[in-house]
Amino acid sequence: MSFKLPKLSYSYKDFEPYIDRKTMEIHYNKHHASYTDNLNKAISGTDMMNLPIEKILRRACMETPAVRNNSGGFYNHNLFWKILIPHSEYTDPSIFLNEVIRKNFNSFDLFKNQFSTAASNRFGSGWAWLCCIKENQLTICSTANQDNPIMSGIGCEGIPILGLDVWEHAYYLQYQNRRLDYISSFWNIINWKKVEENYNKVVNNFHG
Repeated sequence: MSFKLPKLSYSYKDFEPYIDRKTMEIHYNKHHASYTDNLNKAISGTDMMNLPIEKILRRACMETPAVRNNSGGFYNHNLFWKILIPHSEYTDPSIFLNEVIRKNFNSFDLFKNQFSTAASNRFGSGWAWLCCIKENQLTICSTANQDNPIMSGIGCEGIPILGLDVWEHAYYLQYQNRRLDYISSFWNIINWKKVEENYNKVVNNFHG
């Protein structure tokens, strides 16, 4: 089995002015494509060839750097593309999801501030995450490079339902060193319906 670059449900220009077309094109066709190709090379001839990506991630920290970096890069970007939306139909959480967020962070604004802080304080390259630990329990954390909360022993627990890429390749063409402006723009293009679907899927797996 080999992993494949997922098809996008939108065009590269659909996120302007928040993310420019050229950044989207390079991010997807160069960076994500490279992680996908290199993951397949890294697991070729091993028992990981027949494992789903989540099982590879759980053991990634005990594998080679190539497996760890590229399995994370493949999974992280798959999630990232799916929680973006180029129009405003789902750019507000539902009443249900907003209540779950409120229970964990006291208000949506406090959640937004805490998530943005995690993204802005990540030194160098990495990700900020909203994770589900169990039903009605969410947490925010950040990981370096292409690590993610599914990996063992990285001090960031839970299953990610929302993630923000803060590698420079995700924003530098448009924002240069203004990471805070990029983070602010991110809140305009989140597909909260998909985030809620991710949450419900995680909760159902807990129950299963």
